[in-house]
Amino acid sequence: MTRKTAVVICPGRGTYTKTELGYLGRFFPDRALLARFDAARAALGQETLTALDSAPAYSVAKHTRGDNASGLIFAATYGDFLAINRDKIDVVAVTGNSMGWYSTLACGGALAPEAGFEVVNTMGTLMQEALIGGQTLYPFVGDDWQNDPAQKADLMALVAEIDTRPGHALTLSIDLGGMLVLAGNDEGLKAFEASVPPVQGRFPMRLQNHAAFHSALQAPVAEKGRARLAPSLFGQPTLPMVDGRGTIWWPGATDTERLWDYTLGHQVLEPYDFTTAIRTAAREFAPDLFIITGPGTTLGGAVAQSLILANWRNMGSKADFQSLQQSAPLLASMGMEDQRATVL
Repeated sequence: MTRKTAVVICPGRGTYTKTELGYLGRFFPDRALLARFDAARAALGQETLTALDSAPAYSVAKHTRGDNASGLIFAATYGDFLAINRDKIDVVAVTGNSMGWYSTLACGGALAPEAGFEVVNTMGTLMQEALIGGQTLYPFVGDDWQNDPAQKADLMALVAEIDTRPGHALTLSIDLGGMLVLAGNDEGLKAFEASVPPVQGRFPMRLQNHAAFHSALQAPVAEKGRARLAPSLFGQPTLPMVDGRGTIWWPGATDTERLWDYTLGHQVLEPYDFTTAIRTAAREFAPDLFIITGPGTTLGGAVAQSLILANWRNMGSKADFQSLQQSAPLLASMGMEDQRATVL
């Protein structure tokens, strides 16, 4: 049987929602490893992942907190990565969105699973303790997902102008396919939200329990992270990893000190270009398939939009993507039962 080549994509914050409650109980394939994650949290006086995942009801106040959500998402992602059938699938590279970079480091072999969990749990906890600023979402493409560079430029000019106002902080946080994720303080975010027309019945959308990730506002968090997480945690990756600039970290050729520095420096303090990461992964590795691990199903649109923006396989619109996906699927989201089954 010919194996399909695949790039694995790890999701970020906001993907473990009400419908994902019980995800680890249903899908995590290594009970002993999950027990080690639980023990690490218990030692810090934190509720275990097993307890959070098996709660009788989903709580926005509890499950979306950075110190809880980060560990849940990392474990769901890593468990899904372990579950991919390597007899059918040849994983040729790994990338991720935002917090998904920490998951990428573990899936890519640069961090042992326990070290990956330590990094993600530490950074999620530090983010929650500080909770500096917030994030809001706004699209620059329409329902057809066709590129609209003029609309993007206008929105970025507005962001830059608001950022110059006294007492206002606003910047790009994540370039997410056809979506802009903006980071700022409350004044900056409110000014933007008041300046743009509502679209698609839900944007601009303020994200609950999210800090101003990937912005200079996170400098205190980055400093504490670097103090707590040693460069010695990081090793050579076993798979190529594409970061939030589109840079590839290659097995056997990675400066692990620089990898630590990027992960707890640039990756925390500068915008995360997920669109470029996907374009690089597509063009450099030309996979048969893009596999999005769980939890959640929300990243598929951003991946498809990023591929359209890259003109991957001559796709220029949502209709082009849907046509390709129906004839020869190029995207498999493990958060969807039918697509999950195709890669197990």
